[in-house]
Parts: sequence; structure tokens; C-alpha cells
Amino acid sequence: MATACKYPFLLSLTFTFFMFTSASTSEADALLNFKSFIDDPKSSLSSWSNTSGLHHCNWTGITCIPTPILYVSSVNLQSLNLSGQIAASICELPYLSHLSLSDNLFNEPIPLHLSQCSSLETLNLSNNLIWGTIPDQISQFDALKVLDLSKNHIEGKIPETIGSLVHLEVLNLGSNLLSGSVPFVFGNFSELVVLDLSQNAYLVSEIPTDIGKLEKLEHLFLQRSGFVGEIPESFVGLQNLTTLDLSQNNLTGKLPQTLGSSLKNLVSFDISENKLFGSFPTGICDGLGLKFLSLHTNFFNGSIPNSISECLNLEIFQVQNNGFSGDFPDKFWSLPKLMLVRAENNRFSGELPDSISMAAQLEQVQIDNNSFSGKIPQGLGLVKSLYRFSASLNGFSGEIPPNFCDSPVMSIINLSHNTLSGQIPELKKCRKLVSLSLADNSLTGQIPPSLAELPVLTYLDLSKNHLSSSIPQGLQNLKLALFNVSFNKLSGRVPLSLISGLPASFLEGNPGLCGPGLPNSCSDEQAKHHSSGLTTLACALISIAFVIGIVIVAAAVFVFHRYSKRKSQIGTWRSVFFYPLRVTEHDLVMGMNEKSALGSGGPFGRVYTISLPSGELVAVKKLVNFGSQSSKALKAEVKTLGKIRHKNIVKVLGFCHSDESIFLIYEFLQKGSLGDLICRPDFQLQWGVRLRIAIGVAQGLAYLHKNYVPHLLHRNLKSTNILLDADYEPKLTDLALYRIVGETAFQSTMASEFAHSCYNAPEFGYSKKATEEMDVYSFGVVLLELITGRQAEDTESLDSLDIVKWVRRKVNISNGALQVLDPKISTSSQKEMLGALEIAMRCTAVMPEKRPSMFEVVRTLQSLNTSPCFANMELSCTSEDQSPTV
Repeated sequence: MATACKYPFLLSLTFTFFMFTSASTSEADALLNFKSFIDDPKSSLSSWSNTSGLHHCNWTGITCIPTPILYVSSVNLQSLNLSGQIAASICELPYLSHLSLSDNLFNEPIPLHLSQCSSLETLNLSNNLIWGTIPDQISQFDALKVLDLSKNHIEGKIPETIGSLVHLEVLNLGSNLLSGSVPFVFGNFSELVVLDLSQNAYLVSEIPTDIGKLEKLEHLFLQRSGFVGEIPESFVGLQNLTTLDLSQNNLTGKLPQTLGSSLKNLVSFDISENKLFGSFPTGICDGLGLKFLSLHTNFFNGSIPNSISECLNLEIFQVQNNGFSGDFPDKFWSLPKLMLVRAENNRFSGELPDSISMAAQLEQVQIDNNSFSGKIPQGLGLVKSLYRFSASLNGFSGEIPPNFCDSPVMSIINLSHNTLSGQIPELKKCRKLVSLSLADNSLTGQIPPSLAELPVLTYLDLSKNHLSSSIPQGLQNLKLALFNVSFNKLSGRVPLSLISGLPASFLEGNPGLCGPGLPNSCSDEQAKHHSSGLTTLACALISIAFVIGIVIVAAAVFVFHRYSKRKSQIGTWRSVFFYPLRVTEHDLVMGMNEKSALGSGGPFGRVYTISLPSGELVAVKKLVNFGSQSSKALKAEVKTLGKIRHKNIVKVLGFCHSDESIFLIYEFLQKGSLGDLICRPDFQLQWGVRLRIAIGVAQGLAYLHKNYVPHLLHRNLKSTNILLDADYEPKLTDLALYRIVGETAFQSTMASEFAHSCYNAPEFGYSKKATEEMDVYSFGVVLLELITGRQAEDTESLDSLDIVKWVRRKVNISNGALQVLDPKISTSSQKEMLGALEIAMRCTAVMPEKRPSMFEVVRTLQSLNTSPCFANMELSCTSEDQSPTV
């Protein structure tokens, strides 16, 4: 004891160490107990273990603070695919202030025992499967500052006792099943900054007037709920409000005229799709902060006040589907930050000024169905950010400016139903143009041949004009889902692919046109074509004979060289095996012959089936060594592919390489490729199997894109590169070959072999960079093959349209979606197939940014599957057992 008194710091150090050890053990035990109630299919919490060698403060999702020793302050387990129970043991962490279990699969009522976490300030259970009502005991969470229960299945009324949570700064109950009236308690939340009651369709309530007392409120989201009655006058007290969204409710009455001048900090204002009436609010820009204004789908009338030109920060302007009239102030069109203008379906008039060129950030203008007049302004072509201009059903006249489509991102142009005249200008610069509608005008001249150079043009409507001459032959190379040139003065032969699959009405009213199925069959042209065809055939036969002679000589030289080289080079191979293969380079070289070859081979090399001495089979792909990589770099790249372990990706078992060739050794799959299966006349897989194949392919791609490090692209996805095992489990092959043969050689081969392949995304022809979106497009084509039972590129069919073009044309007509479904599948699967068709159409969207990610595709496809055998299929694309198959 004397020693302790003599050295008091030793006693303090001993006590602190004891407390630290005790606290660490206690907290670790609490966390492990909490984990024991959780289902963790991805093993995301594998570090939560006393044997992991990590202090619990370094476990996944754990944050600690010194007080003065380390204590757990935050547990963040967001987006880990967890389920099970939220146990009360988490509240044994005395300093826990933040708990987030959002974006998981917890399926239980709101766990009231979490109120025992006395220091808890943030509770986020959003985007789970939480159900039941909000209990009256919610008031027990008295220290909470953030409560987020959004995106769950919570139902019933909001209890009045929620008003006891007076420290709340964020309250988010959006996207639930709440019903009844909203209690008059929100005035208690004096610290509230964010209030979200949106997307609760079963609410039937007036907006509580006491919300107007929340002086600190910055964001108020009440959209898409069941709110009725008028907008409270008390809202003028929300002095700090920056975002107000009251859209898609059943609000009535007039919009408070003082609202705009009162909310000085308002940035976003959306009251669209209600039943409000009256005139445009004055003073809406007094604060000069408004960025987003949406008044659409109401009963507003009157004109746009000149004060709108003072909204120098205005970015979004939406007043469509109202009764507004009069001219827009000229200065409105030159607002420097303006990005979106939607004013369709009103009674606006006046002209668009050339000063619109000053709206340098303008992206989208939709002013259809108004009474605008005058010329299309030249200044519009100077806005390089503009991607959509839609002004149909107006009174625009004069010629279309020659620079109208100079914006490099222009995608949609609709000037139909006006009185435009003159010729259609050359549109060479808008390489991203998807839709062009100039119908029902007075345009003359010919259809510009340059339209055929626009790689993603998909919808073209030039009907009801005075166009003449012939239809450019190059248009048949586009994937036109809609091509309407009816009621013009066109003549000559119609390209066959423009007739196939399109309604005859899209060509009618042009008596000079001829072709199969049209009133004029082009008989004279056919005779001339036949005569010239004989001459061409004769020349072709002579050329073929000459080529055959050369080939025979070359083949003899090649055979001699090959056999002599094979004998001399068997000993020059270098090998790397990732699995214990009992095979030599001699076995591989000697086993690759015409008998063992599978098909005609792809552009990068043929595939051979080799029988190992053990009797097992492997697949060997022979690549030409383009010499772009050193032996060391080549080995590293192949090892990158060899490390992939996923149930939907073919294993790379090893490789051999010489100075001239590379042999990739893969596992052998019994069922062959999906492409070979689809082209068989007896292709009759049931929908459940097809959907399982689609999900497997999607999981493999998702794994490559996001889960595998380094992230990889496939870049050559098609049905022939999807192999099937004995149980029809799909496995991707031929992936990421660009890493082995080199980028330059890969691009050169792809450009020559697949320039017009329908598996390629439209941007393949002009984009210099490969992207995930290109893989998504290719997957969409494969999914269409599974849905339709039709080959993607069936060159032997009379209807030789590629599958994307064929499906788009079908779905544009009445009940067309049902017509594309494979008739060999039972009608009981139609609902799921139509759901898959919708996904496929999104994947093959013309614009890359409209396509979903592969993880989204996996999730959506899995949601279609009602079969019990898929109930436990995971989105996580987890790796398979790493044990070798050979």
C-alpha cells in the first residue's frame, strides 16, 4: 500500500487499464451478441470475431471515440444485405449515438427496445421491410435528433405522441403506408430542418397549419400523399425554407399570393398536379434564390409576370398543363442558369428571341400545344447544352435554321404540326440525335442523305410534307423503330429493310414509291437489276475461281509450314496453370485439329476440345499473339482473369504461350453455348429456365463491373459467349480479352468483325471509350433473344431485321408487346415475360445514360421470379467454391 501511495500514477494507470480492458470486453461481447441475431449471407460481418485479431473498434461499420478511453459511438451497417432481428444488446453500448441499419432486409415492427440506447441521437432504419404501426411509445426515444423510417411498410396513423421528440432535426416517414389524418403536433419540433411525409398515398389529411411555426425548416416534402384542402397561409412563416414540394396531391383553392415574396430562401418550389387555381404568384423571385419552380397540372391562369426575369438563379421552370396565356418576357429566355423549360399545353403566344443563345446552360425546352409563332431562332443553335427541343402544335413558320442541330448533345427534336417551309437542313453535327419529328409542315426538297450518318437515330417522322426525290438507301443501316414518310411526293425504290416490320400506312400517299408489298412493285427496276445482276454474277464467278486457285496454293504452303513449325516449336512454350492440370504443351498442340474444333471460331481465335490423360475435357482457345505485350505483362493479365471465382463466369484453368500464339485453357461445359441452343429448330426451354439464365448472366456482369477488383468489362457479350453447364447454369466466356491481346489489337478486331453487330450499342460507332453501359446494351440483346426465342442476327430469315429493331417496331403497334413473346412459352408466364421485356428495352435504350446498372438489372429480374427455387437467390453475386473442377 505504501508503494501505491508513493507512486499514485501506477494506481491510476492500473485502474485505467482495467477499465479499458473491461469496457472493450463488454462492448465486444455486446456486438457479438447483436450479430448472433443477424443473418449475414455475404459474410459482411466476418471481422466481428474475437479471433480476427482486430480490436472491435476496427470491425466493419464500427466507429469509436475516446471518452477518455475508446467507446463505440457509431454502428453503420448500411447496404449489407442483412436480415434477422435487431437485438436489444446493441443498447449495451453506453455511448452509442448513431445507429444505421438502412438498405437491408430486416423484417419486423419498429423495435421499441432501441429506446434503451440512452445516448442514441440518430436512428436510421430506412429501406428495409419494417412493418406495423408507429406505436404511442415512440416518445421513449427522447434523445433523438434524426429519425428515418422511410421506404418501409409502416401503416396506420401517425401518433400524437411523436410530438414529444422535441429535439428532432430530421423526421423522415416518407414512402410508407401511413393513413388517416396528420396530427397537429409539428409545431413542437422547433429544431426541425427536414420533414418528409411524402409518398404515403393513404393519408387523407389537411396540411397541418402548425408546420408554419418551424422557423428552422429548410426542406419540406409532402408530395404524392393524400393531402387535401388549401395551402396554409401560415407557410409564409417558413423563412428558411429552400425546398417545398407539394406536388401530386389533392390540394385545392388559390395559391397564397404572398408566398413567393415571403420565402426569401426558396430554391425549389413544386406544387404540380393538384387542383389549385388562380394566377401566377407575384414576387416569386424577390429573394433571388429560386432555382426550381414547378406549377404544372393545376388550374392556374393569367400570364407570366415580368418579375420572372429577375430570377437570376432559376434553373427549372415547369408550368405545363395549366391555362396560362400571353407572351413570355424576352429576358426570361436569356436567364443565365436556366436548364429546363416545360410550358406545354397552355395558351402561350409570342416569339422566341435570338437572345435565347445567352441561356448557355439550357438543356430542355418543351412548349408543345401553345400558340407560339414566328421563326425558329438562330440563337437556339448556339446553345451547346441543348438536348431536347419540342415545339409541336404551334404556329412556327419560315425555314429551319441551318445551325439548328449544332448542339453536340441534341437528342430529341419535335417541330411537327407547324407551318415550317423550305428544305430540311443537313444535321451532320448532332451525332446523338435519337428522334426527329417534322411531320405536318410544308417542307420541300429531298430527305437529306446525311440522316443516315446519325448513328443513334431511331425515330424519324417526316410525314405530311412536300418532300420529293427518293428515300436515301443509307437509312436502311439505321435501327429505325419508326419511319413515317407518308403523304409526301417521294418516288423510287424503298429499301427492303424499311418496308419490313413497318405498317404500310407509313409509306402511303407517295404513288411514286415502289417495292415489295407496295402497289408499285418496281418491275422495270427489277428487270434492269436482273440484267446487271447477271453481269455482276459472271464477274464474281471469275473472281472466285481466281481466288480459289490462290487459296489452294496458299493452303499447301500453310500446311507444310504448320507441320514443320509444330515439330520445331513444341519445346518453346511457356505455361502457367492455376489448377493442377495433368497436361503438357505437347498434348495441347497435338490435340488441336479440325476434329476437336468447336464451330468456326470467333474473331480472336478458334476453340478446341481437348481430352486430358485423365479422360476429362477442357476447352482451349487459341489466340494469335499480337506481340503487344511482354511475356511478363501477358502473364500478369491472364492471372487477373485466372483469379476470377464466380459461379457465372467460366474458369480460366491456365494458359500456354509462345512468340506466335496464346492458348487459354478453360473448363469445359456440356451444354455448349446459349447461341447454339437458340438457333436450334427445337429450342423450347421453359420460361423459368430462361429467366434463370438471364439472372445468371446479369450476376456475372454485375460481378465484373463492381465486385471484382480490378473492375472489368466484358466487351464481347453475345449469346455464343454464354456457355451452359448440365443444369443450364450460364457462364460467361471470352471476357476482357482486351487485357490479353492489347487494346489496339482488340479495337482493330472488333471494328472489322463487329462494326454492324446488333449486340453493339449504338455509341460503339463513335465512342472512343468502352463503358459498362455498352455491356448493359449487349445484355439487353441477349435478354431479347431469351424472351422472343429469336436469334439476334438471323440472316437466313426473310425478315432479316436485327432483334432490337424488330422488337422496337413491334411494340410501337397495338398489342405489339405480346407479339414479340416466344409463342412456344405458356401464356401463364406472360406477365413475367412482359416484365423482362421492359427491362430489355431499358437495357437497349439508345442513350447510354437511360440504361440501368447491372445490379439494378439483377434486382429487377429476381423480383420477377415467383418460383420457390429462386427464393434464396442473392443479389450479391457471391463467389463460388474455389475448388478446381479439373
